[in-house]
Amino acid sequence: MENSEKELAVLKAAANEIRQDIIRMLGTAGSGHPGGSLSAADIVTALYFKFLRIDPENPKNPDRDRFILSKGHAAPVLYSALAQRGYFKREELLTLRKLGSRLQGHPDMKKLPGVDMSTGSLGQGLSAANGMALAGRLDSKDYRVYVLLGDGETQEGQVWEAAMASAHYRLDNLTAFLDHNRLQIDGPIEEVMSPEPLADKWRAFGWDVQVIDGHDMNQILQAVERALTVKGKPQMIVAETVKGKGVSFMENQAGWHGSTPNQEQTEKALAELLANKL
Repeated sequence: MENSEKELAVLKAAANEIRQDIIRMLGTAGSGHPGGSLSAADIVTALYFKFLRIDPENPKNPDRDRFILSKGHAAPVLYSALAQRGYFKREELLTLRKLGSRLQGHPDMKKLPGVDMSTGSLGQGLSAANGMALAGRLDSKDYRVYVLLGDGETQEGQVWEAAMASAHYRLDNLTAFLDHNRLQIDGPIEEVMSPEPLADKWRAFGWDVQVIDGHDMNQILQAVERALTVKGKPQMIVAETVKGKGVSFMENQAGWHGSTPNQEQTEKALAELLANKL
């Protein structure tokens, strides 16, 4: 199904706003993770502004869809989406990582409404998603569970134990995204501890797998729409992305995994994003 040009333009603009928020938050905080937050912005935008059945006025609604940011260090992308959806005021974004802030370096479900799982210890998000998906089945709920993993994160053995469980229990109410930007804090994933070939591995573990351009909004929407039709299998959407996407001097640079921009770099990054604003 082709999505309308108007809808795509709205979503692309929302993703650009999220990227601007990420830069402002991290430039103000002076610590955090820009690279993997920027690479995931289009995926998170598609979920929060198109697919997730959520209500900021009732964030604990038992019938809501769930989203787990397994790569919890990319918290800024989630915080921006939650703020834009109305879970809290956008001004609070600039309290990121400050003492007493609800916006911690990794998401905390006990402090911030809209966060479905506390994450940050890599490798655990898919296990939690399995539990939520199984609970939905046992409770005869029709909600869906979405989880976003990093490609470096798939070096964790727990991911593959969880992957086996997802397929074994035929969790077709579970859709995972893999942010395949090919870089982690120590360099290229293939040099640190190669998890490749990722798409083939997920297929071998019994998942329905799609491979898409993770910055093409239409491809993201079509992939999720197709996943909604899959029966009897969990769905993996391998999204080919660029670490630091949208900021020229951050793109494809492992050094920006956990380094934040100074004032001059913040201004330059925002100028680039504003120039590309639809």
